[in-house]
Amino acid sequence: MTDSAAKARPQYRNLTLPQLMKYRLPLAGKLSILHRISGALLFLCLPLVILPLFAMSVSSEAGFAQMATVFGNPIVKLVMLVLIWGYLHHFCAGIRYLVLDLHMGLDKASAQKSAGVVFGVSLALTLVFALKLFGAW
Repeated sequence: MTDSAAKARPQYRNLTLPQLMKYRLPLAGKLSILHRISGALLFLCLPLVILPLFAMSVSSEAGFAQMATVFGNPIVKLVMLVLIWGYLHHFCAGIRYLVLDLHMGLDKASAQKSAGVVFGVSLALTLVFALKLFGAW
């Protein structure tokens, strides 16, 4: 009999920050991480930002006018733009994951292409909303 012992594989247990910074995720991996981040962002901002602004807008005419003045602040507009991006990215990536759940586009090339489409569509839609939010039209 021959000795067919498996070679000892290297084990990397203590990863340092420089090692993590060298690691490059594929586009689909970056999309997955941003999908989680955008979901957490929306979940955390719902009771802190979105619901109070909605309550202020529907309380009365004076409340709506007060909310309109709050939205005049450029910092508030930037915060809302981040929330808009989070929603649009989460929505577009969620549609991609629903299609993947139907076992369509599971091969590597299709997955990379669909991840690129999600990034492109979500960023293009965010740009349209940014132009509207900051008064370009």
